[in-house]
Amino acid sequence: MDPEFVAKTAQIASVLEVSGYPKPGNVHRTHDFDDMIFEDFLISGVVIGDTMKETAERGLKYCRSESLPKIELGKLIKTAVSQTNKWIANNTNLGIVMLLTPIAAAAGMSSNLVQLKDNISRIMDSTTPQDAANLYDAINIADAGGMGERDDLDVGNDSAKDELLEKGINMFQVLDISSGWDMLSYELTNGMPISFETGFPVFRGVKPAHGTNSATVQTFLTILSRYPDTLISRKYGKKRAENVSGDAKAVLDEGGILGSDGFSRVARFDEKLVQNRLNPGTTADLTASSIMIALLEEFGNLGSE
Repeated sequence: MDPEFVAKTAQIASVLEVSGYPKPGNVHRTHDFDDMIFEDFLISGVVIGDTMKETAERGLKYCRSESLPKIELGKLIKTAVSQTNKWIANNTNLGIVMLLTPIAAAAGMSSNLVQLKDNISRIMDSTTPQDAANLYDAINIADAGGMGERDDLDVGNDSAKDELLEKGINMFQVLDISSGWDMLSYELTNGMPISFETGFPVFRGVKPAHGTNSATVQTFLTILSRYPDTLISRKYGKKRAENVSGDAKAVLDEGGILGSDGFSRVARFDEKLVQNRLNPGTTADLTASSIMIALLEEFGNLGSE
């Protein structure tokens, strides 16, 4: 698949995700946070384009099994985060970059959705300890935590990278350690089941009749209703995250944004989360990856076979 096209799908997916409104608890076109605003996310979606193109080019070039480590996935994630950091002071897209980078690499070597999903797993399995070290750098550049919460491999520990390299722990293995409490880690080490099996089908099904914004919000609500958000869980506890998912399900049971009075109902849910400072940020990342897959299928003729 053409690397320039792949890069555009990554950029567009990032921009569409943040533009969805009223996407509950997140920054969107009618709601900013105190420390980051809607325009920050638009900029973040644009500036990753060059790296996403390079990622797809590497995927195409190093598609043979023995060459997959040469993709240098961790380095590409670090580069995309560093590029964002030049423009935006706060972490706006670490999670999105972590998800979209392997999709871009896999898209470069794939001609259908089955291959795309399989190739993401192949790429993740073939990551190296250096990829893991670069991922740690990316997390620290973005000033984000939560995926390396172990005494021996804590992302904030200065000696952790050396330990990764000395013990030969690759990026897949690092993420697998945290997959029990972090949805992004689980997604990346299990073939992206949420993106492919939940988010993408909803976006694809809703968009033709109801438009992009409704498809984005409905995708977000569906993911949130089924998977308690781990950003909320880390900040406020598992029970609070489960309660938010229950609220999302209640909104969906009434049709979500597609139901009668759907927009107002979702807007009230958004206001409730904002007032309680509950930000389902991981759900937003998974919404972006779901949208990218949908764009690859729709505009890249990436069929099921």
